[in-house]
Amino acid sequence: MDKNKEKKARDARRHLKVRSQIEGTALRPRLSVFRSNKGMFLQIIDDIKSVTLVSASSSEVKAKTKIEIGLELGKLIAKKAKEAKITTVVFDRGSYRYHGRVKAVAEGAREGGLEF
Repeated sequence: MDKNKEKKARDARRHLKVRSQIEGTALRPRLSVFRSNKGMFLQIIDDIKSVTLVSASSSEVKAKTKIEIGLELGKLIAKKAKEAKITTVVFDRGSYRYHGRVKAVAEGAREGGLEF
């Protein structure tokens, strides 16, 4: 197998493992992270009803570096969650490792008042 296939397979395994262990409910919804090369998108999802309760994207935030964008985005999603009366969430990092932008989102959300 070439390196790209190995990386995709490894990412798919990581994603399945993470998603098999967590589920968002009405009392404790799932905070899902998606990152692309240019942007970052967060959603708070109730998996029982299959409904997105709150969302935020990097286009709503003004910051210079990707880490700063992640931190500000975490604070923004926490603020929107408080307005929707959501205090606790389950953090879904998807297939991404917990470092860099993903870690910054988690730290920003915690600073904003969300409990994981």
